[in-house]
Amino acid sequence: MRLLLSLALLIGLALPARAQAPQPPEIAARQYILVDLTSNQVLAARDADAQADPASLTKLMTAYLVFNAIRDKKLGLEQEIAVSLRAWSERKGGGSLMFIDTTMRPKVDELLKGMIVQSGNDASVALAEAVGGTLDGFVQMMNRQAQAWGLKNTQFRNVTGLTEPGHYSSARDVATIAAKIIAEHPQFYPLYSMRQYTYNNIKQDNRNLLLGRDASVDGMKTGYTETAGYCLVASAQRDMANGKRRLVSVVMGTASREARAAESQKLLNWGFQAWDALRLFEAGKAVATVPVWKGSAKEARLGAPGAIVVTVPKGEGDKLKTTIERTDPLVAPLAAGQRVGTLKVTTTGGAPVAEVPLTVLEPVELAGIFGRAWDAIRLWIK
Repeated sequence: MRLLLSLALLIGLALPARAQAPQPPEIAARQYILVDLTSNQVLAARDADAQADPASLTKLMTAYLVFNAIRDKKLGLEQEIAVSLRAWSERKGGGSLMFIDTTMRPKVDELLKGMIVQSGNDASVALAEAVGGTLDGFVQMMNRQAQAWGLKNTQFRNVTGLTEPGHYSSARDVATIAAKIIAEHPQFYPLYSMRQYTYNNIKQDNRNLLLGRDASVDGMKTGYTETAGYCLVASAQRDMANGKRRLVSVVMGTASREARAAESQKLLNWGFQAWDALRLFEAGKAVATVPVWKGSAKEARLGAPGAIVVTVPKGEGDKLKTTIERTDPLVAPLAAGQRVGTLKVTTTGGAPVAEVPLTVLEPVELAGIFGRAWDAIRLWIK
């Protein structure tokens, strides 16, 4: 039995039954996606699930696993890393380099900047070996992480992004990896905004041209191979009327460095200008209070761990309604964080906007034997 509880939000004019989302600008890229991380909504996409050569966007996953190792105390920022012949040999591959050799012992912090700012393949290999023991071991870690996240269109064969049979990802999957870094490793995210980095007296510029053009862009990663074309993950945060918003765009297969920057800028500007983020409920605030059977408490508060935010076409934030869908009856015990329903947000005309999982905010323990027996009788009668 499904119980639907409708909650009217703000009074406004009804939208047409089939409300049209804003149309994105024409984007000169083979694949692209634009995601509002504030609401975790996709605002625009084209061929976002197509498998494609990700080039150095691969290094986002490489970095994520290195960040994990540092967080877990398996690697230290000041730790010196021996440069292997394998890492040094990357200079023969024709890709980007930090220019390290076997006589050097760069620190992990230096290698991270070499991988992220300079897109150094040699730095990527050195870090991967330090974390995974071997390159093959690290690549297996990359693929296990992709599988754990449910990335269905990603498979890694190397840690650098050099073109190789069976090495592919998609715009949607790349956006997911970028979002994980931003959410889980905010202390390392500023590395992606560095405009240049000098190591061993060799200064190299960050190839993300938007860092120098748009003050709201503070990351994230470029990529290029002949097969992949020019690729860019761009992340921007702006102060809007409804609060701070962060958008992430991914463009793959553009024609030039300039094109990947220009197309990304078009996507970001459109996302901020054509859409509003609306905060429906604050973090930890009850969206609904519902009856509980056989529990030490008679009711449970349902909500979400974080603030519930939805992104809607500009000017339409007062034309929404929310519906809570849950399974009834709810029977104790209920654990905090246990999912028991879904908050569905639609326009007043019925067009879907977002779906947010609802969880139990505070645990509800089992009632005593008499309380359970009484509720069992009531349920049977019901």
